Amino acid sequence: MADGSCICKITGVTKTFSGVVALNDVSLSVQRGEIHGIVGENGAGKSTLMNVLGGVFHPDRGVIEFDGAPVRFRDPRDAQRRGVAMIHQELSLSRAMTVADNIFQGRMLTGRLGFVDSRRMVAESRRHLQALGVQNIDPRTLVKELSASQMQLVEIVKAVSLDAKLLIMDEPTSSLTSPEIARLLEIMRGLRSNGVSILFITHKLEEILEVADRVTVLRDGRYVDTLIAREASAQKLVSLMVGRDFERKPHRQFITDTSGREVVLEVEKLCVGSRVRDASFQLYRGEVLGLTGLVGAGRSELLQAILGVEPATSGTIKVHGKRVAIRHPADAIRLGIGMVPENRKEQGMFLRLSVLDNMTMVHLRRLAGPLLFLKGRRAREAASKYVSELSIKTPSLGQVAQNLSGGNQQKTIIGRWLMHGPRILFLDEPTHGIDVGAKAEIYRIIDALSQQGVSIILLSSELPEVLNLCDRIMVMHRGEIRGVLAHDVADPVAIMSLTLEESRGAEQPVTQGK
Repeated sequence: MADGSCICKITGVTKTFSGVVALNDVSLSVQRGEIHGIVGENGAGKSTLMNVLGGVFHPDRGVIEFDGAPVRFRDPRDAQRRGVAMIHQELSLSRAMTVADNIFQGRMLTGRLGFVDSRRMVAESRRHLQALGVQNIDPRTLVKELSASQMQLVEIVKAVSLDAKLLIMDEPTSSLTSPEIARLLEIMRGLRSNGVSILFITHKLEEILEVADRVTVLRDGRYVDTLIAREASAQKLVSLMVGRDFERKPHRQFITDTSGREVVLEVEKLCVGSRVRDASFQLYRGEVLGLTGLVGAGRSELLQAILGVEPATSGTIKVHGKRVAIRHPADAIRLGIGMVPENRKEQGMFLRLSVLDNMTMVHLRRLAGPLLFLKGRRAREAASKYVSELSIKTPSLGQVAQNLSGGNQQKTIIGRWLMHGPRILFLDEPTHGIDVGAKAEIYRIIDALSQQGVSIILLSSELPEVLNLCDRIMVMHRGEIRGVLAHDVADPVAIMSLTLEESRGAEQPVTQGK
């Protein structure tokens, strides 16, 4: 820490939304030049606390002191003027504008005649980028042409350019690869040495333990404890987060021999432009087939093409041995295929509708009577079952979905598909932004579904997740399926070796195991 003095102190902060207590008498402090981690399960109040500090929400009760004086930020712009900058989990860049325009959005630099000085903004943006060691982003580039990791770096540069004294980072590594995460953590260390304080929210406890000075744990909207990071452990943090002993690794009875097992889905030489090339694989009944690889490998595009979200340019798909034409997601749903997308807010949730409406959206016909009127009692009973099974934290089925935490929104989408009873289920990063307790619940559901004969493709960037859950693991790289590894021979080295450029060679992917 820089000098031990306090940059921000909150005392007794409480915040409620539509009857839901998001923060309950929370108090903590942040030192100057400190990286302060914030951890907790979904619904613990982490993002709400950050939004209160960033001026997005006003606390119902409590006091916030910043830079030695009590404050009440009117809005995020007011917080920025005073030195608090926030990087949200969902990036807020304007994709049709350049990097420089985004960095100076709302405060464009002008010349003596009042016209926007684009040349000066480009020069200043380049200076800020170089100060953080970012060499591969041209300030004149449109944001929509950048990768997810580059967009994340632009968000950071934008915040730092405000001369922020306190930088709030909400899940900044969620869309980054391991090398990109390492680079971001290094940038955070550099900001700390320059006296910038950072509040760092992440579900990846190993990142907190690697880079943070102190860690505060929240649970159910309440403050639990603050630990010195170097004296803490992942197990200790998990225990404080969930309030009980927690078994980290799930257990499954893995399928070791697929001979004689029914093939429920067969894909042959499927292409999606240049993003997916000649993808071929089989999915067996009751199997959990992992799909992994680096970000941008074409994993989501492969699943979306099978589901009919975007058209395949060539190739064939067979379901239960019969060749099918899936031109629209409705075709896939009729065939018993469901999908939980990665981007829940844009692709999965109807944020202004209730939990009940979101869960029953796919199967209204099943819940309707002879005249197609929805049977409300039947719908509520079906939804209530999965709210209970998935431990979805909501005061009622009528709660508007946007008032739920990110993890509970994700579980609502999973409940939607479980209610529909799919025979094939695609899970695209199902535990993205999910806390450790909710992960365990989803892992148990995946295991139960496989035992019931449901076939699952689990797309995940977390190697421990695919290694602990999947019967086979399919690795993609640059649009190609590089190999399929059986559970008993799969390990991080084997998986990562299939993502290396040097592994390119054989025209057909290598399959290990049966």
